Amino acid sequence: MFEHRSQPLIPRTEWLWRLARSVWRALFIVFLSLLAGILGYHFMGHLKWIDALLEASMILAGMGPVSPMHNDAVKIFASIYALFSGFVILAASSIVLAPVLHRFLHHFHQDEK
Repeated sequence: MFEHRSQPLIPRTEWLWRLARSVWRALFIVFLSLLAGILGYHFMGHLKWIDALLEASMILAGMGPVSPMHNDAVKIFASIYALFSGFVILAASSIVLAPVLHRFLHHFHQDEK
């Protein structure tokens, strides 16, 4: 996926396309995670769709729960979803930062000619 340190830096426009693909991948992962949260809160927590969206968005963003949870199943789901959301944000951040850090390190590890 990335060029070896013995290879020259790719042109800036190609690198920007690589960065854009990484951003889209991260957004897709976040979207799927948000969808899973919405479905879980709607069907397990019996929240309306808009309330399920709000709850899932707040948990995924790390802001915390909004609605009180009334049964044990949704409380367990909320706990698992909160832990999962933390990992998703870390993964999405890593996916976006990988091309940036690679280019930065590649620039400083090129052989002088």
